[in-house]
Amino acid sequence: MSMNWPQLLSRKRLGSDAAPGESTARTDFQRDFDRIVFSSAFRRMQDKTQVFPLSKIDYVRTRLTHSLEASSVGRSLGTLVGEQVIARHGLQGYEAADFGNICAAACLAHDIGNPPFGHSGEDGFRHWAAHAEYGRARVDGLRGSAREDFLGFEGNAQGFRVITRLQNRDNPGGMQLTCATLGAFTKYPRESLLQACRYQGVSAKKHGFFVHDREAFREVAENLGLISRDEQDAIWCRHPLAFLVEAADDICYRVIDIEDGFRLGYLGYQEVLDLFLPALGDRDELERRMTRISGDKERVEFLRAKVINEAIGQVRDRFLDLESAILRGEFDRPLLGEIGIRAEMERLILVAQDKIYCTPQVVEVEAAGFQVIGELLENLIQVLDDIAEHGAQATPKSRMTQYLIPEQFIGPARRPSDDFYSRLLGLTDFVAGMTDSYAVSLYKKLTGISLPGG
Repeated sequence: MSMNWPQLLSRKRLGSDAAPGESTARTDFQRDFDRIVFSSAFRRMQDKTQVFPLSKIDYVRTRLTHSLEASSVGRSLGTLVGEQVIARHGLQGYEAADFGNICAAACLAHDIGNPPFGHSGEDGFRHWAAHAEYGRARVDGLRGSAREDFLGFEGNAQGFRVITRLQNRDNPGGMQLTCATLGAFTKYPRESLLQACRYQGVSAKKHGFFVHDREAFREVAENLGLISRDEQDAIWCRHPLAFLVEAADDICYRVIDIEDGFRLGYLGYQEVLDLFLPALGDRDELERRMTRISGDKERVEFLRAKVINEAIGQVRDRFLDLESAILRGEFDRPLLGEIGIRAEMERLILVAQDKIYCTPQVVEVEAAGFQVIGELLENLIQVLDDIAEHGAQATPKSRMTQYLIPEQFIGPARRPSDDFYSRLLGLTDFVAGMTDSYAVSLYKKLTGISLPGG
């Protein structure tokens, strides 16, 4: 069994019966990109942590700038691969830019479901579900994937909800993106709890959709012809372009976190040279060119661009070498671990873990963010439970506090669902969608640390 490119490049839109567009000047995949750019969920990423939470330095990357940079790399990777795939298979009616635009749109959205405070925020959701008094009580009442959705809360799965349900919520299929873009977006095409723990490979490492969204992804997978890995479990082989989306993300955060660390003074200029130069060829020529660049900052920017370009070329070549195995679902490892400079790219993240991710600026705010997420969830689930069980007889505090939660996350007429899973989903949708600053602000108001106008 093998996947095929014409089906994998499906322009069918989730939730829409409209025929694909006929325009070649602005293709369906370009429309996907535009829909994501103009969404409120995408804009909120300007105040969501990449590495340095709540930074006062405007140079430092946020989730928004990281996503834009990953999208640029993804477009390059997709276009370079697409050019060769089209020639190799004699595909008619497709352009290399179609591959590039699919990857660019998927990269643009790849972090759109991340909660406030980055990975610390995800940990905050998981800790709340497993250990907080009210959170644990509610989650323990669930079974199977419904329970694991919260115990193993995953920003990737939340992202699938954002683009297929929460954004443009009155539309079936949310943003109604093409199945090709949704497939490339989903790095982990599986539900949260699998009956058998026998699945190997990077695509099975996490879950990519909640049980509430399982049928939506099944529709995407069947439309694209993704290979099902089990008759009972909801798990499929990756869309081939998801490997390029993953690689674009991996390239960007490994290389750019080093640049950010240098700008913030956590790494010296010579340390950066020692990290970047081994990944590049012809060092004599590079050093000659660097003598014509006046400042250390500008030299680091030059080398950063060179390392990214080198990684793009090597990932493209390796993908093309592995294409047949990928289409058969037999390859399931990160492409960055397969390229010639894999050791140099791995060293970047090891140094970042040692000298950047553990700095007080990062750890102190992320620890506070962990607390903020847990307290918001614990406070608000009590409000929703009280309103659901007692209605107009709920406590004055609950009746008042409920208005801090938009109606779309509670239910019609502000009546919380009787189904605990749906109630928890609405709450996690609300908190996960917050920006870092808004989460802190709401936490302070709920706990009485600050008052409006105070």
